[in-house]
Amino acid sequence: MKRKLLNAKKTYPPQCAYCKRGKPSPDGKTVLCLKQGMMQPDDRCRSYVYDPLRRQPQTPLTVAQADPAEFEL
Repeated sequence: MKRKLLNAKKTYPPQCAYCKRGKPSPDGKTVLCLKQGMMQPDDRCRSYVYDPLRRQPQTPLTVAQADPAEFEL
């Protein structure tokens, strides 16, 4: 069960870590859900509502700088 974002071609699988009703627990290993109680971050339930602000974007890749000596003839 995947839900599509409004402006993107990517779809993200439903997870409690991205749900509007869940909050991360103090230990950081579980999610506290208003409907289901303690859940694993990759679990999901029927009351899932996607919250785009909870998703952490991927870090961009860093490109190594080229040595100017490599371009000399």
